[in-house]
Amino acid sequence: MVGVPTLFEALASNADFCGADLSCLTATFCGADTLPRKTKEKFEAVVKAGGGNTSLLEGYGLTEAVTAIMATPLGDYREGSIGIPFPDMLAKICKPGTIDEAPSGEDGEICVSGPAVMKGYLNNPQATADTLKKHEDGRIWLHTGDIGSMDKDGFFYFKLRLKRMLKVSGINVYPTHVEEILRKMPDIEDVCVIGVPDEKQVTRVKAFVILKDKSKAGDEMVKKIQDYGLANLLKYESPREIEFRETLPKTLIGKIAFNTLEKEELEKLKAQKKYPFDK
Repeated sequence: MVGVPTLFEALASNADFCGADLSCLTATFCGADTLPRKTKEKFEAVVKAGGGNTSLLEGYGLTEAVTAIMATPLGDYREGSIGIPFPDMLAKICKPGTIDEAPSGEDGEICVSGPAVMKGYLNNPQATADTLKKHEDGRIWLHTGDIGSMDKDGFFYFKLRLKRMLKVSGINVYPTHVEEILRKMPDIEDVCVIGVPDEKQVTRVKAFVILKDKSKAGDEMVKKIQDYGLANLLKYESPREIEFRETLPKTLIGKIAFNTLEKEELEKLKAQKKYPFDK
């Protein structure tokens, strides 16, 4: 069974699924977004209680490569890994903005090559040229726009979309890392972190939070979350602003639509004439 993180979270919370005979499950894979550790553990516990014995493993793919292009081999789980490329597919990490391969363990852009890679974007030669590039080996490589790394054994690790990386006072901040830390807080059900335009820091960190107990939303909980962030994150990673939500927007495939929240914040700032870079 293959799905996105929100699917596995929903299944693990569904009474019918939790009461089902799950001994039929022999392999489960998650992709399309970062898999929260607590979702993985929750789903695996439900499967085990239902008579199954399988780990929730991660894989990786993208629209421009048609199908999933790598996955974690069964029985070879590595914390945070999206696995190794499928047969006939190649993958490597390049230094961002170049075609130069990055050293093992160093973060860079995930690039893939092989028969699953698209021929190009329809009627958009510039976007095609920006994405499909010929490297020194003569192959055409797809520059995915995703940041990741590869270990010495050839296992890949996805970090985040390049467009999602925030610059706070000139320092790189990874929203997925901040989200993963905040999800460990017992009060938080789910969270999405974005960057908001800020005159002093260029970008400030804002967290949209769903609480397990919605009645606790208020100034006291805001301070509690911010204190937790300061205790477990670097200062510039910690959210300066908290907004409580009943739900978070989702894409058609169930990923949290962080860009929808970014658009809402930008429109709100401009409507209030508080957008700092209009001056």
